[in-house]
Amino acid sequence: MWTVVYMAQSKEIATQMQGFLVNEGILVKLRPISKKHENKDNYYEVLVPETEVEEAHSVIIEKGY
Repeated sequence: MWTVVYMAQSKEIATQMQGFLVNEGILVKLRPISKKHENKDNYYEVLVPETEVEEAHSVIIEKGY
C-alpha cells in the first residue's frame, strides 16, 4: 500500500524530493492534488510504499524539508 509522506507545494519541489528519495533506493510516486483553477500550481502528494515510510521520513528530514 502506498502512503503519503509529504505534500509538496509545486511540481518542482515534488520532483526534487522524488529524486533524492530514489537516490536512496526508495520507490516514489507523485500524485497531483487539484486546487482552484485560477492558480496554475498544484500541490503534489509524495507517496512511498508503506514499508519504506520511516526511511523516507528520515531522508526528508535530513534534506531539511
